Amino acid sequence: MVRRVYVEKKKEYAVKERELFEDIKTYLSIDTLEDVKIYIRYDVENVSDDTFDKACKTIFSEPPVDDIYLEEIPDIEGKRVFGVEYLPGQFDQRADSAVQCVQFLAPFGGSFIGHRLC
Repeated sequence: MVRRVYVEKKKEYAVKERELFEDIKTYLSIDTLEDVKIYIRYDVENVSDDTFDKACKTIFSEPPVDDIYLEEIPDIEGKRVFGVEYLPGQFDQRADSAVQCVQFLAPFGGSFIGHRLC
C-alpha cells in the first residue's frame, strides 16, 4: 500500500510561496492571482504504521513550521493545480535524504518511492 503525505509551510513561514506569488504577478502579469501554495508530496510504501507516523513528524515535516496532510490536499476544489517532478534518472536530493532517514527508523525493511513538488 502506498501512502501519500503532503507538507506545506505554515503561512508565517511560507517564504517561497510569497516569492513565487510575486514572481508570477510581476513577470507573467497575472493580476487576478489571489494565492499560491506549495506542497511537497511524499509517497511511502512498505513501512510499518509506527515508522510512518514517526517519519511524518520527524522526516517529512517540521511540526512547528509545517502543516501535514495525509492522502489528500484539503480545499483544492475549483483551484488550478500543477505538479513538478524530476525526470526518470535525475538525482533527487530530497527523496534520497528522506530514504536514508526512513531507513534509520526502519533499518530492516521499507521502501520510499519519492517526492513531488505540487
